[in-house]
Amino acid sequence: MAKFDIVMPKMGESIIEATITRWAKSVGDMVAEDEVICEIATDKVDSEIPSPVEGKLVQLLYKEGDVVPVGKLIAVIDLDGENAVVEAAPAVTSVTVDSPATIAETFAPVVGQSDRFYSPLVKSIAKQENIPFEELESIAGTGKDSRVTKEDILAYLANRKSQPVAVKTIAEAAPVVKPAEPVAPPKQQAPVVTSSAGDQIVEMDRMRKLIADHMVMSTHVSPHVTMFHEVDMNKIVNWRNKMKDGLLKREGEKLTFTPFFVEAAAKALKEFPGVNASVDGYSIILRKNVNIGMAAALPSGNLIVPVIKNADQKNLLGLTKTVNDLANRSRGNKLDPDDIQGGTFTITNFGQFGSLTGTPIINQPQVAIMGLGTIHKQPVVIETPEGDVIAIRHRMILSLAFDHRIVDGALGGKFLRRVAEILENFDETQTI
Repeated sequence: MAKFDIVMPKMGESIIEATITRWAKSVGDMVAEDEVICEIATDKVDSEIPSPVEGKLVQLLYKEGDVVPVGKLIAVIDLDGENAVVEAAPAVTSVTVDSPATIAETFAPVVGQSDRFYSPLVKSIAKQENIPFEELESIAGTGKDSRVTKEDILAYLANRKSQPVAVKTIAEAAPVVKPAEPVAPPKQQAPVVTSSAGDQIVEMDRMRKLIADHMVMSTHVSPHVTMFHEVDMNKIVNWRNKMKDGLLKREGEKLTFTPFFVEAAAKALKEFPGVNASVDGYSIILRKNVNIGMAAALPSGNLIVPVIKNADQKNLLGLTKTVNDLANRSRGNKLDPDDIQGGTFTITNFGQFGSLTGTPIINQPQVAIMGLGTIHKQPVVIETPEGDVIAIRHRMILSLAFDHRIVDGALGGKFLRRVAEILENFDETQTI
């Protein structure tokens, strides 16, 4: 019989695994081409896996809730359709927790058991560097549920090579007299929190847990510095008020303020590539593409960051259409995995909630994020050839949080000032 293998798809350069949250089909069901087989979730986005062929589903290799590495076989479809014979289901293997036997094949020597999850990448690095299992267990993890990430193990290896840590096997181990010196600093513990009568305890949903872990990780990875710059938005506000009704009637597109900020940021990033970058150990990666993420609030109260790819290559109309499309699909939970991948810089809008400004947290592995305050009227001093005058202007505050490992105050300040200059010198004679 002709079979077709369904594998866990690759969903971005930084995603190595996904959780199967729901099987939409059962063994023995007929599956049409492009029909959804299962729903999956990563630490970035929820998605669906459609069938590229028509046939009968004859095997499921994982259960709902299992974490599956990218590229692993998850299901088998028989192209013979109704005439296909359903195979006996193999023993379902969950990769959420490695068994002692599996760990024993990967690490030598092995001591004890563990409920800690290690990704295939971390296991591979540990095997290449001859890190025994008990030594791996001692590494402090900054990932979800204290998982050891690639950055954790590489940072540990850098310290290990300068200060080697001896780990004994069972045969070499002497009777323990006192605890050994820790090989890594203990993970900082959160304070004990107690509830009182009448308090309501609400469990975080999966996305909120991921956001919480990502925010804590970012503050641990990057030393954050935030700068502020006040901007005169009068030209843009007046031009938008003049153009928005015509654009809505002609193109069916709402003209928000977001495209103006994306356009200004994209131009400034081309001039200051050090802000359009990432850090890999002691190497700086200057990104060729300018892919700007825009933080969007979901109806659930959570946040997601869809990415405008090659923002520097789009005009204002193109940016408007892209921003509206991503915003609409974000609210409808219709984003594809690729829509949230590859961002090199992020913009977040505090102003939509009436806030004057804020100090955003960097979206790793980027090195900067720009916050937008509310646009409001205020009296300001205007310099004219006839002298200074007080006028009512539309003003706002831009904030820029940056990674002080590679972005210094001078670079951050120049970038933020350049964004402000682009906004203030907006060409009011242009059309859209």
